[in-house]
Amino acid sequence: MNNLRVAIIGAGQVARTSHIKYYQDMDGVEVAAVCDINGKAAEDTAKDFGIPRWYSDVFLMLKEAEPDAVSICVPNKFHCDMTCTALEHGCHVLCEKPPAITVKEAEQMRDTAKRWGKVLTFGFHFRYAERIAFLKKQIENGELGAIYAGDVTWMRRRGIPGWGNFTDKELQGGGPLIDIGVHILDLAVYLMNYPLIDYVCATASDRIGKRGGTGFLGNWDKERFGVEDGLFGFIKFADGSSLNIRTSYAVNIGEKEKRTLCLYGDKKGLSVFPAELYGEEDGWQENRTYPFDELRDWHYDCVRHFVECCREEAVSLVTPDQAVYVQKLIAGLYRSAETGKPVVYGAGNVDLI
Repeated sequence: MNNLRVAIIGAGQVARTSHIKYYQDMDGVEVAAVCDINGKAAEDTAKDFGIPRWYSDVFLMLKEAEPDAVSICVPNKFHCDMTCTALEHGCHVLCEKPPAITVKEAEQMRDTAKRWGKVLTFGFHFRYAERIAFLKKQIENGELGAIYAGDVTWMRRRGIPGWGNFTDKELQGGGPLIDIGVHILDLAVYLMNYPLIDYVCATASDRIGKRGGTGFLGNWDKERFGVEDGLFGFIKFADGSSLNIRTSYAVNIGEKEKRTLCLYGDKKGLSVFPAELYGEEDGWQENRTYPFDELRDWHYDCVRHFVECCREEAVSLVTPDQAVYVQKLIAGLYRSAETGKPVVYGAGNVDLI
């Protein structure tokens, strides 16, 4: 079998710490080129990782390096353009999360992949955790019964990134919701099997972020802080079930960081962090804990699975249709927080998100 030739678009932290090194650890995979609009960053990355070609022009890279697959590791604003360009050049694509900034962009990415018959998947790496496969199977086997509510949380006491573009709304599309909250939101709706959305409502804050300060991810500049520091929302589904979401870079809680995902069924409840089931046996309340390896890097599993999909050895775990669904929720939550009004999906106004 010929080596799978992979190119990297974007030479920043996620490319260097996750994508490049994991591709290079796999048999039969060659990182053929790296591209970044900052040519020096691309050149340095190529030298550091022994990549034979580096570019500052995506079109030239795709033409000369002729990759089979591409990882998109650029700011969110450029996800759609870079993904569609790579697909149109005959490449399979692994795009980092979130899918895009707007729903229309996510739909364009999905439609382009379908038109060219290529794999398109996204870097929701939490999906590849063993615990998620296990808990998904419990749900499919009816252990929870009917799921009627859930709570998802990813909040940091002072965890505003002090580097990169995380506080630039134009480049990123938002703050913690589209950065860290999207992971936990994606997991919840995946486990709930994507119920039809009725409406969403949300509030957002930027009070702590706009003060500037220091946290465990470095110093952040109040003058460059243009996103929410927290978003708190409620999602109502057409089947009567609901989901609460709380996500924040900076909120006054006791913990350094708090991450939870709980679903409530009429037979049992479920927690993801830690992996637990709560129910009754013979009239007695019972909790079951399932230990899973906390040290495993799920980024590796995400990249490995993408390679297997490119070789037609596996089917994508994160599909473009699922990505569009999550993007609709993100956009609706932001719109509600901005306008102070619920966004009602059943009213046909999803075009505005």
